[in-house]
Amino acid sequence: MGGRRKNPHPKRARNVKTVLKGDEKEERGRGEEKEGDEELRLLRMLRCGSPCEDDENVAMEQNHHHVPKAFIIPAAKGVKRKRGQHECDVCEKSFYDSSALKVHMRIHTNEKPYECEVCEMKFRTSCQLKIHMRIHTNERPYKCDVCEKCFRESSNLKTHMRIHTNEKPYECVVCERSFRHSNALKDHMRIHTNEKPYECDVCEKRFRQSSALKVHMRIHTNEKPYECDVCEKRFSRADTLQSHMRIHANERPYECDESA
Repeated sequence: MGGRRKNPHPKRARNVKTVLKGDEKEERGRGEEKEGDEELRLLRMLRCGSPCEDDENVAMEQNHHHVPKAFIIPAAKGVKRKRGQHECDVCEKSFYDSSALKVHMRIHTNEKPYECEVCEMKFRTSCQLKIHMRIHTNERPYKCDVCEKCFRESSNLKTHMRIHTNEKPYECVVCERSFRHSNALKDHMRIHTNEKPYECDVCEKRFRQSSALKVHMRIHTNEKPYECDVCEKRFSRADTLQSHMRIHANERPYECDESA
């Protein structure tokens, strides 16, 4: 009975499948390393390096909690949470990183650990505080190349640039009217739905926009913040002041089409 002969060079005994498997693991390992590097970069963003404020949708679409999108796991029905994912116990949103979940939880707990030393206003993230501080310092680091107007946030500059490019990426599904930013579309949609969420505490009149309610309240408070430079007459609305100024300028922009 002859036993199986041992290979004197076991390291050379790898067949093609073994080689391929080994290479595949190696490639997968490299991929995981790259993924890990990317997560580290995003984690720095979470702890508020400057990139977090460059995401236009952070403030509007992530409910002001500044969790980078790459950390949020897209929700899918019928899919169980995988090992290593971190799920919110309140709203079931999942995150790749525990730090991202920790930041997200401040929405539910209303925890605001970052406080402004000037006005004592509090924020959920250091990024929000950093941006807020520019109000006090009047710092506007983002400049428009076309008209040189400056902004506190890069997202505001990005929205502003649409004035020059005439880009209107937000379209109404009902009337196809387009808008430069999502908030304008949201306000517009209330025309179709007849939704008026803002109510006057005094007369219960309702409005589609908070700005319209603010102007309306001046009827009750008799506040008139707009003053004529010529005769010092005051007005509750800017457009009323603009119309009044035509008296001094003797401007008559509206002409009757029919001849006298």
